[in-house]
Amino acid sequence: MKQRMNLRAVAPDAYRAFLAAEKVLSEAGLDPLVRHLVKLRASQMNGCLYCIDMHVHEALADGETPDRLHQLPAWRESELYTEAERAALAYTEAATRLGDDGVPDAVWDRMTEHFSERDQGTLVALVAMINMWNRVCVPTRVRPPARPVPASRA
Repeated sequence: MKQRMNLRAVAPDAYRAFLAAEKVLSEAGLDPLVRHLVKLRASQMNGCLYCIDMHVHEALADGETPDRLHQLPAWRESELYTEAERAALAYTEAATRLGDDGVPDAVWDRMTEHFSERDQGTLVALVAMINMWNRVCVPTRVRPPARPVPASRA
């Protein structure tokens, strides 16, 4: 599939504003591995190839393990995540899906048990931000960088 639009080129002011918000969120103090898990899980749910690719590579570079990344789609069954990470992932899924009742109280309450008020705010903004990026990248068909195919598959 060919990319439909380069938002950075056609709406540079908006794109710069999005990047500025990303910078603020990355410096807000939330555990980087939680940030990566949240961004990756929302991107998986939204089918955003570009963001999935980017956040897997960023997470690995920041010390995340391949096993945890492989098990992320089934995090509820996995034993590899902390209670705080599970609370963040449950919140991410609820806020990404936004059912008729929004985020259920039980999910919200669990998240607030594990994160400071500042981190709660960062998490809310982070989930909103990754969903925004997914809603930019999916319709415009942003593609990840080309990576080599293993020789056995070429």
